[in-house]
Amino acid sequence: MQTWRVNTAAYLRRLGLPERLSAPIGAEALRALHTAHVEKVAYEALEIWLGRPTTVDPVESAERIIGGRGGYCYHLNGAFSELAGALGYDVTRHAGGVQNRGEQPGVTGNHLVLTVRGLPSEANPGGEWLVDLGLGDGLHEPLPLVAGTYRQGPFTYGLRPSEVAPGGWRFEHDPSGSFEGMDFGMEPADISEFAGMHRRLTTSPESGFVRVATVQRRDAYGVDTLRGLVLTRLGNNAHSVTLGSARDYYAALADVFLLPLDDVSAGEKDKLWRRLSEAHESWLAGGAA
Repeated sequence: MQTWRVNTAAYLRRLGLPERLSAPIGAEALRALHTAHVEKVAYEALEIWLGRPTTVDPVESAERIIGGRGGYCYHLNGAFSELAGALGYDVTRHAGGVQNRGEQPGVTGNHLVLTVRGLPSEANPGGEWLVDLGLGDGLHEPLPLVAGTYRQGPFTYGLRPSEVAPGGWRFEHDPSGSFEGMDFGMEPADISEFAGMHRRLTTSPESGFVRVATVQRRDAYGVDTLRGLVLTRLGNNAHSVTLGSARDYYAALADVFLLPLDDVSAGEKDKLWRRLSEAHESWLAGGAA
């Protein structure tokens, strides 16, 4: 039997939710948890740029989130699975594969996916849901695990049986999204299965997380994305601006992404800003060439 080890009261406070959820366990309560999480906890991998190694241990991820930080899919979905399980939800982890544009689809293990069972609703009598806090500019709320087209805010998603994962599912991102789609199988996955890919994604020079410092936060009306020093809004109030100073950069992290980086020293922030500025200048030089 799974043992859940997360501090649920502290986690719920981090999400701005009551320590005892007013709604009983059900589809609406799951939706409230999901939307609060993507709105309050940023998708980010700044620990890589700060030179701070992380693991895929969901309890470690949950503690970092409770402390005010975010993470990427292994951290966000891993931590959320601990929270949901501790609250009584029937949650399962699965191996998935995010397909970037121009790549072939496949269940590569570069993504951790969650499903929750036993929550029937009028729109989803079968009661099984796709839960994914770790797609960056993806879901705002859970999707019924039913083939169809779904609108969330300004974005349209598709869900259908996967062609590369027998018995699994294919999530199709909105055309404006940062990736093409994601496939996942329905077999349960142990969190340890993602450790090798996590090392690769956080250390390989070919990894997108290593090449570009990306931060994202979804809300009901769109998504904010910070890639390097370029801050972009998709959805309502769409805009794009380059942040020209450390003060502007750290203000954006705090104000837009709810990331004040209270756990990062002034010296670490200075070092991070230098790295970001150098990467931005290299990017500009490459574009000019």
